Amino acid sequence: MNIRALFHLLILSLLATRLEAADIDIVEPETVSFSTNRLAKITEFVEREIADGNLVGTVTLVARHGQVVHFEAAGRNGLDDERPMETDALFRIFSMTKPITTVAAMMLYEEGAFHLGDPVAKYLPELANMQLSIDGEPAPPQSSMTIEQLMTHTAGLTNGWHIEHPVERAYRDAALHQSADLNAFIDKLATLPLRFEPGTRYHYSVATDVLGALVERLSGQTLEHFFQTRIFDPLEMHDTFFNVPDDKMPRMAGGHLWNAEQQAMGPMPTGLLPAPSGVTLFSGGGGLISTARDYWRFCEMLRRGGSLDGERILGPKTVQAMTMARLAPEVRDNGAAEYPASHLYPGQSFGLGAGVITDPAQAGVVSSRGEYSWGGIANTKFWIDPEEDLVVVFMTQVLGTPHSDRHRFDLKVATYQALTDLGSSSGD
Repeated sequence: MNIRALFHLLILSLLATRLEAADIDIVEPETVSFSTNRLAKITEFVEREIADGNLVGTVTLVARHGQVVHFEAAGRNGLDDERPMETDALFRIFSMTKPITTVAAMMLYEEGAFHLGDPVAKYLPELANMQLSIDGEPAPPQSSMTIEQLMTHTAGLTNGWHIEHPVERAYRDAALHQSADLNAFIDKLATLPLRFEPGTRYHYSVATDVLGALVERLSGQTLEHFFQTRIFDPLEMHDTFFNVPDDKMPRMAGGHLWNAEQQAMGPMPTGLLPAPSGVTLFSGGGGLISTARDYWRFCEMLRRGGSLDGERILGPKTVQAMTMARLAPEVRDNGAAEYPASHLYPGQSFGLGAGVITDPAQAGVVSSRGEYSWGGIANTKFWIDPEEDLVVVFMTQVLGTPHSDRHRFDLKVATYQALTDLGSSSGD
């Protein structure tokens, strides 16, 4: 075989890889009651934010009734990477890992591995003796944390973000996310105090990492292997990883960090984030890297009641149970004063693994009752709207931006104003 033939084979191989990653058919928006002209406001919003220096590169995806009407990359790969952003770019999705971990746990729930009200310590006995810290003194909690409380962030755990409190500082100093694996993570966590009495307060925390450890313990598999074989392979999520393969590493979107003093973003400092390969701590709370296309397929599975393209991941009643508002009013309100640090918006409660809109009139932006969503710390976002049969995914990479909530609001306005008919669900 001559050099020219080898070259053409290489080009065809690379092209096939890119096409596989972006195998999405885009339909005319009008076929699912969207206006083509008005959907252009999504592009306008993104390009304006890029021009203003608030974003560098993005991928946006909108689908209704399972049909994609908008799938677009904008900007460039990074401040220090002039390549145009591509729709198959890989992004650190951080806390958008949490719904995937919750789905994994609910798969085991459907198999009879546990009940939602079971104590976590029944399966992770290392956590059986966790104590409250009251005025610096240990005190036993009145009740044990449950698995459902892990899923709703009411288990009494925290994350070490609010370091003015001694328990928060203890979590920070423990460096839980530098653990070698989830077993070591649980061993470290067992030495720390609870932040609150379990079940009394919504408080964003490392609970979903504990849930990931529970999946490992109950399945006898690493979380990476469980995700791959039970979720990613069936859903054809070929570009979602804890460890990015070498041949896909060039598709990683550049990371950025907002500088509050300069009111501008810069490239992510070297060493601030874990490497995208060589990972052995499979963080169910924030460890995955994915694409807009892959995450849309995960959302589509949920929108369709737990199955996609003939592959059933969950039963529809389980998905319904996950997307119900689960916080009692007093528990939700107990943590509401932490907004925005709590990530629980006005008009929003929490289900199992995601926020749920309960009162659109209080949400501060056009929304639907029952809409469920979450985001990642690098400003990635998704939402699923059962009322409008809608899925939206937003991918970008900037940590610490003060524009995160506004970007979420702007994208929602740009999406919903483009609808021409409401509530006409005809999805599968």
